[in-house]
Amino acid sequence: MQKRIFGITGWKNSGKTTLTERLVAEFRRRGKRVATVKHAHHDFDIDHAGTDSFRHRAAGASEVAIVSGRRWALMHELDGAAEPTLDEVIARLAPCDIVLVEGYKLDDHMKIEVRRLGARETRPLAGFVPNVVAIAADHPLPGEALPTFGLDDAGAIADFIAATAGLA
Repeated sequence: MQKRIFGITGWKNSGKTTLTERLVAEFRRRGKRVATVKHAHHDFDIDHAGTDSFRHRAAGASEVAIVSGRRWALMHELDGAAEPTLDEVIARLAPCDIVLVEGYKLDDHMKIEVRRLGARETRPLAGFVPNVVAIAADHPLPGEALPTFGLDDAGAIADFIAATAGLA
């Protein structure tokens, strides 16, 4: 089964995570199963010193699974290997109706660009980043050729994504 993939991209502090969160909630409200992939541009850790799983990794485990009756997580240490591609990460996800991808600006999937006047950078990405097919902004965009949406209009943005990605 091929997964439907749609990206949310933009500069730092443009509102990508907030929009992603709202879109997940909107698609869930519509009865859709949603997965997300978030790219981190820095060294991150979902675990912290003192936990059993951290101790397992510190001891040298290449993978650590944490499992409970509510959720599970798998941490995989790269140990100098290359970061996996977006396609490799998506291939490991469970079946879902749509995968929302935050970040991965230069990958080929369709994306909506998030623009906010208070962002660290405000230069448009459309035209420089591949496959930006729409824009969500907190300000008017007169003369913009791409479809535009209010940044807070998760319903209309979800409608556009569903139509564009072929999600019934």
